[in-house]
Amino acid sequence: MIRRVFILFFALFLFGCGSRTEVSEKTTYDFPWYNPDIAFEERVSMLIKEMTIEEKISQLTHDAAAIERLGIPEYNWWSEALHGVARNGRATVFPQPIGMAATFDTDLIYEVFTAVSDEARAKFAVSVSIGNRGQYAGLTFWTPNINIFRDPRWGRGMETYGEDPYLTSQLGMACVRGLQGDHPKYLKAAACAKHYAVHSGPEELRHGFDAITNMKDLHETYLPAFKALVTETGVEAVMGAYNRVNSEPACASRLLLQDILMDQWNFKGHILSDCWALKDFHTGHMVTNTAAESAAMALNMGISLNCGDTYPYLSEALEQGLVSEETIDERLATLFITRFELGLFDPVEMNSYNAVDESVINCQEHVDLAYEAAVKSLVLLKNKGSVLPLDREIKSLYVLGPQANNSEVLIGNYYGMSGSLINILEGITSRVSAGTSINYRPGILDYRPNINPLDWTTETAKKQDAIIAVMGISGMMEGEEGESLASPTKGDRIDLNLPANQVEYLKKLREGNEKPLIVVITGGSPMTIPEVEELADAILWVWYPGQEGGNAVADVIFGNEIPSGKLPLTFPESVEQLPDFEDYSMVERTYRYMISRPLFPFGYGLSYTDFSYGDIALSNQQISREETLTVSVDVTNEGDYDADEVVQLYVSVPDMKGEQPRWSLKEFARISLEKGTTETVSFELGQAELEQFAQDGSSSVKPGDYIVYIGGSSPGSRSEALGMKIQSATFAVK
Repeated sequence: MIRRVFILFFALFLFGCGSRTEVSEKTTYDFPWYNPDIAFEERVSMLIKEMTIEEKISQLTHDAAAIERLGIPEYNWWSEALHGVARNGRATVFPQPIGMAATFDTDLIYEVFTAVSDEARAKFAVSVSIGNRGQYAGLTFWTPNINIFRDPRWGRGMETYGEDPYLTSQLGMACVRGLQGDHPKYLKAAACAKHYAVHSGPEELRHGFDAITNMKDLHETYLPAFKALVTETGVEAVMGAYNRVNSEPACASRLLLQDILMDQWNFKGHILSDCWALKDFHTGHMVTNTAAESAAMALNMGISLNCGDTYPYLSEALEQGLVSEETIDERLATLFITRFELGLFDPVEMNSYNAVDESVINCQEHVDLAYEAAVKSLVLLKNKGSVLPLDREIKSLYVLGPQANNSEVLIGNYYGMSGSLINILEGITSRVSAGTSINYRPGILDYRPNINPLDWTTETAKKQDAIIAVMGISGMMEGEEGESLASPTKGDRIDLNLPANQVEYLKKLREGNEKPLIVVITGGSPMTIPEVEELADAILWVWYPGQEGGNAVADVIFGNEIPSGKLPLTFPESVEQLPDFEDYSMVERTYRYMISRPLFPFGYGLSYTDFSYGDIALSNQQISREETLTVSVDVTNEGDYDADEVVQLYVSVPDMKGEQPRWSLKEFARISLEKGTTETVSFELGQAELEQFAQDGSSSVKPGDYIVYIGGSSPGSRSEALGMKIQSATFAVK
């Protein structure tokens, strides 16, 4: 029986992968598992029966060897597609996922990853044709990263869709659907939900760290996105995390793998380890003594694929009686099912995904999509006196800052390579009037004080009609262990401030200067920037916006596009507001539990137009626990621009013990409104949206009074202080 329900577009050529004759009524095959008339499960069973134990074990690592006598080509499982096909040459580079999360646009995310899987199919066919079957050239993509960005200090948070379980679930599902397609038989590409689970730093400790969580936080915060991808979109793979969870290695956790993933959620795909995570069992976590014991522990708990070099020790584990060949066969079958679902053992013409042509790679349609994603991701944090948009015919303009002419800030991490990276300086230069006197100097180094004390830029810049200062950080300062070369803490950002030299330089630019100072900030995680908020007339947060980032930033600055991004995470005022980085309790974490006042709240983002919200209309004032409530609101564009708004619905549940979130995002809708028009937006609230979790991880809908909030940001005093209009209404559940 075919497991997959979601799949979409083209496929690959098997050049030399097991000989077969032309397909006809009398087709014969050298190997019966190449017969497409037989169900995948039966074909896999026939294949495994013919394999020796050595051959079986050789297929359980990410670099699976060829078995020529059985017509099995080599296959490398390790491919990446975080925001475009990554680490494999030419591809369209979309915004970093944290930026895509700021779009609050599930349809857009689906389109982005449909484009990514188009390019993946094209690249795979060409790669195979030239004999490239190496790492990153396959069709099994270890994306999306749906960990909850619970602490802004985590360097890999930029790979995620933010701090909210619901938003992460919705965008993660859109990603999977785009990657895997909707063919009734074949996968377009295989997606992977990672890192399962309770994984969000510190990077420096991940190989031996024990993330302790209670069952309430586990089921309310850390697992919902994984559950959604497994049970609602049929994600093909799940990757275990490096760390332990409640003293069990995540890649050998009976609770996570056996009890929840396989038994409760009925997951039938393959489970893999993070790379070299199994080695950590005996070198970091110290739960085993040998590599053979580590291999056995992981295999017995459900890990089919080892990214790393521990599973070759399964031969020793087998000799020692630690594993059985039957279990090896079970794990191996899940891997070959994926390869069969990708069409790797069927005639090319049977799989419509094979029709893709390499002309789709970074084609104009995908470039346009990268531009749209970048535009929608940009978040306007401040716009004093409507200083933005600037007139493109401004007489004089000075562009400063270490990130203005730096293409590194476009690509984030886990990136592909494009022949058309447009940095921010290039974008601004291409959009401003030819008659404008525009000048550029970096003014300062990226993270370090200037060695040369001479300053030829500051006073000159103050004489211009406006200054655009492009500040922020790059993947050199935040990211995964080992990649962030300028990070003193292996990719994490223990200091959340904007680099001190950048803040000091902004002070110099502001001193005695009444002209507009527009600050553009790059980065993939929140920064504590209260000084910048005071100094700047306008702040535009641009993330790592992908190959079209420069054009998108420029078009927003000059009003060709209207900003509409919303923060998918909370910006604290100070790191002192945060609990200990190693504490995985959700108390005081994220907008859902944070009591202290943030600098910029979750869901916040300004526009060049003004949106008003009418009173909330409820279909009933009281409902039973089994009923559904319709919640409606009129949204009006009262400003001067046609624009998009992200309408957000939050719910507060009855909380007798003070243990529940203050409020939680339950629905959202991105709408486009012409100026002067009104649209009624309606949401449905049912049991899933009204449930609350107990300390044992169980959930239920409690009787009592519920509060629903609708607006352009999350509720709270800081949103109100920033001018966000949020309506509320109360209803009862009996």
